[in-house]
Amino acid sequence: MQKIFIEKRGKIKQMDRSFDLKFWQAQPAKARFDASWELVVHYMKVKKRDVRQLRLQRSVTHFQRP
Repeated sequence: MQKIFIEKRGKIKQMDRSFDLKFWQAQPAKARFDASWELVVHYMKVKKRDVRQLRLQRSVTHFQRP
């Protein structure tokens, strides 16, 4: 499998987020989720927290029988 790299060069002061938005919107949902989760795990490791405790938040705000 061949990897494709995409980059944009320029001065930081002249950059906007359009390249990032275009790149991530072109990615499938799984790739975006995986990248987001990788950032969460990295954050937890930097803060020296237990990554085994990570899970998606589940909550019910309202429950009513018909």
